[in-house]
Amino acid sequence: MTPRTLLMIPGPVEVDPEVLAAMARPPLSHMSSAFAVLMQESLDGLREVFDAPDGQPFLIPGSGTLAMEMALANLVEPGDRVVVADTGYFAARMAELAEWLEAQVIRVTAEPGALPDETEIEAALRQGAKVLTLTHVDTSTGVVVPVERWAPLAHRYGALVVVDGVCAVGGQRFHQTAWEVDVALTGSQKALAVPPGLAIVVARPSALEAYRRRRTRTRSYYADWGKWLPVMEAFQAGRPAYFATPAVNLVAAMAVSLRRIRAEGMEARWARHERIARAFRAGLRAMEMEMVPRDPAWAAVTLSVIYYPDGIDDRLIREIEAAGVTVAGAIHPALRGRSFRVGHMGEIGLPALLQTLSAIEIALRRLGHSVTPGVGVAAAQAEWTREA
Repeated sequence: MTPRTLLMIPGPVEVDPEVLAAMARPPLSHMSSAFAVLMQESLDGLREVFDAPDGQPFLIPGSGTLAMEMALANLVEPGDRVVVADTGYFAARMAELAEWLEAQVIRVTAEPGALPDETEIEAALRQGAKVLTLTHVDTSTGVVVPVERWAPLAHRYGALVVVDGVCAVGGQRFHQTAWEVDVALTGSQKALAVPPGLAIVVARPSALEAYRRRRTRTRSYYADWGKWLPVMEAFQAGRPAYFATPAVNLVAAMAVSLRRIRAEGMEARWARHERIARAFRAGLRAMEMEMVPRDPAWAAVTLSVIYYPDGIDDRLIREIEAAGVTVAGAIHPALRGRSFRVGHMGEIGLPALLQTLSAIEIALRRLGHSVTPGVGVAAAQAEWTREA
């Protein structure tokens, strides 16, 4: 059996034993009152996490990619203009989904590690866009976009705003209603710290009204809001309902995780992720390692995308795993073989952070790179202590 390593990839993430225990219980009937309670609790909790008191959550079996498709498929019709702020691999996937739906797609791109130009986004919106898509944190580059600024900009030109929060929601600060985001989405396996398998979409009244005004049928049977909305509304009222079989054990795990999140409090949770990111990056700087985001203000708090030092390649990932920590390789085509990714979101704290930095130090030395033992760990500890 392969030895267990600390999981520090950008999802799936480490899961608390209490959440895992909920997964291990015998399945409930999806039409039982006991399951209805768990669904009701989860839907209420998601409104809190997204900070969308006027939002309608959809909690369905599937991945983050299904959540992306559900968001776009219910709003976009053939010929609609969709503007995509392209900050990496998953923003490009949004563009591909929109093209699949036969939209006219305008991609406002940037070099890896940079933000798209805001004036170019505004120029694209002026062309009569129906939707602007923003990837809050693109997992391929670690770049975070200013949703709070770009969503109101889109509304000035009459566009709806869809935010992919798969690598953000629950870790990166987010206020869906206050920031005027019409639809936001995530998956269970990232900062919500639940195993993979749940697609989550929160639609506000503006988005639901746009759905009701569609001229054509949604180009997805499974993801159609019309199929799921009566089910979600019934569960919110404490009554079971059926369209497709829910992932009952995953919902039980989600309910437990949301209780933990509620107990921590969103302000404290966001602050913890920010503190973890600062400490981790202090360790990276001490090892003279560079981040892909070109400006610290553009760097997400949920993961770090890091350039290899000169003379180092993907062998580093294998050596880090041999030292007891699993990290991820690059997924952006322009960064493959040049960088690696470390997720630091969900339930982790200082011990996981120090173990990861130690494993990186050990791996670098095994590959012949000059690094003083303990320098990254010490810098992270100093940063953590400074903020105590």
